Amino acid sequence: MSAMLQPQIILLKEGTDTSQGRAQLVSNINACMVVADVVRTTLGPRGMDKLIHDDKGNTTISNDGATIMKLLDIIHPAAKILVDIAKSQDSEVGDGTTTVVLLAGEFLKEAKPFIEDGVHPQNLIRSYRAASYLAIEKIKELAVSIEGKSLEEKKSLLAKCAATTLSSKLIGGEKEFFATMVVDAVLAIGNDDRLNMIGIKKVPGGNMRDSFLVNGVAFKKTFSYAGFEQQPKKFVNPKILLLNIELELKSEKENAEIRLSDPLQYQSIVDAEWNIIYDKLDKCVKSGAKIVLSRLAIGDLATQYFADRDIFCAGRVTEEDLHRVSAATGGTVQTSVNNVIDEVLGSCELFEESQVGNERFNIFSGCPSGQTATIVLRGGADQFIEEAERSLHDAIMIVRRAMKNSTVVAGGGAIDMEISRYLRQHARTIAGKSQLFINSYAKALEVIPRQLCDNAGFDATDVLNKLRQKHALHSGEGALYGVDINTGGIADSFANFVWEPAVVKINAINAATEAACLILSVDETIKNPKSESAQGEAAASAMGRGRGGAAFRGRGRGMRRR
Repeated sequence: MSAMLQPQIILLKEGTDTSQGRAQLVSNINACMVVADVVRTTLGPRGMDKLIHDDKGNTTISNDGATIMKLLDIIHPAAKILVDIAKSQDSEVGDGTTTVVLLAGEFLKEAKPFIEDGVHPQNLIRSYRAASYLAIEKIKELAVSIEGKSLEEKKSLLAKCAATTLSSKLIGGEKEFFATMVVDAVLAIGNDDRLNMIGIKKVPGGNMRDSFLVNGVAFKKTFSYAGFEQQPKKFVNPKILLLNIELELKSEKENAEIRLSDPLQYQSIVDAEWNIIYDKLDKCVKSGAKIVLSRLAIGDLATQYFADRDIFCAGRVTEEDLHRVSAATGGTVQTSVNNVIDEVLGSCELFEESQVGNERFNIFSGCPSGQTATIVLRGGADQFIEEAERSLHDAIMIVRRAMKNSTVVAGGGAIDMEISRYLRQHARTIAGKSQLFINSYAKALEVIPRQLCDNAGFDATDVLNKLRQKHALHSGEGALYGVDINTGGIADSFANFVWEPAVVKINAINAATEAACLILSVDETIKNPKSESAQGEAAASAMGRGRGGAAFRGRGRGMRRR
């Protein structure tokens, strides 16, 4: 009786939605599996593309996992974790974004039957973490180093890594052409970690083969004034002055008042303004620079002044391009034209303005510092060039990672099958339920070769059986065998130069396991929306304040008119 009379304890606000227990965990797993199914078909060289149309009317065609995940407006709280791991994989290593989402989805799919059968999630999490550690150690053991090779050999090896990445992109048909370009661009910036030192400029028109690499800086011709066409457009070994000041006559921002007793004095004030700008221009000319670039405007007076003295100038150069010119030519950006010494001027072997499609480009080549490069991309549709830029970004990241962590593993699902075999073998040595969980983890890793086959239209079951048989050989000769996309059979991925940096696989397995463990550890979701009544009260009180204020003003004493 006393239990019935106990008052109900209300902890949460009215309208709060709480769901907990096994059903909630299964619901989260289902949501993540749906997200993985979205990007599933984009994996590999025969992966399909997604066309995403957003609310602003922008259209994006892409098969890059991170791009698709960003553009999908996912609101499910658990599924958002997969978006986060795709973004982190993209920023950390640049490629493998689809792989990481697929693996996380597959780990959860394999865990689902155990959860439904009443297994405690912590047991699964413990086994998954142990399996992840074993998998990463095995990758490090199987990785092949490309350190200590000559420059030519290294370039060839890096180009193969870039080609593997590009083979799954829209520009896969020209992967050799772009792979060489990417490697040259990354080697040009040396050990510089700043990715923005490699500029990618997009020019619609022409075909992909018209794209080219500038060992230096190239940027589109900026807005120009009268007199610009009279300036020389080509220089050999010029000095370059970089500025962050305006070189034009402008009205003063402050409201200054000047009282004149004699009208003739007015002319002297006008002359003073002109003398200030002429003094600035004269100092630029005396510095010996033949090219003057400024982040701010260079007006018509300055343009004509420089043209008369055979000096090239460009104003409103973007900050990013100005910094890249500074890094390449060795110049320093100046905020004043006083005391411009030779040390702050940049130089290059050749400057010229040339036509690329419908655009005119200013190109600085043969730069002494040489810590920058520019890829000028050509292509038909705008969406195609946008996707080509995203593809090149992935390839650039991969080549940089391969240079820093100089170990590679076999791609094409070979490394996944080998780890899967190793984990199955290891699981047999473990007593208890953990054996089942590690086995399910090993099975989940097979999703990569299986999906590669499905996307290419091959019989996945047949190919996987061949791979299992090859990897099970005691001699270990089958460890490098993966899916052969061209024939629908299996082939030695390493011999076919299907390589990827070991760090991509390590990062993908780490991130996917962490995401799966995080979702498995959630047993309750609390949704706390603002109740409609609270919103209604807030709106009513705001209206009341508005009306009350108006009424109060109306009844108050009138103000005396001045």
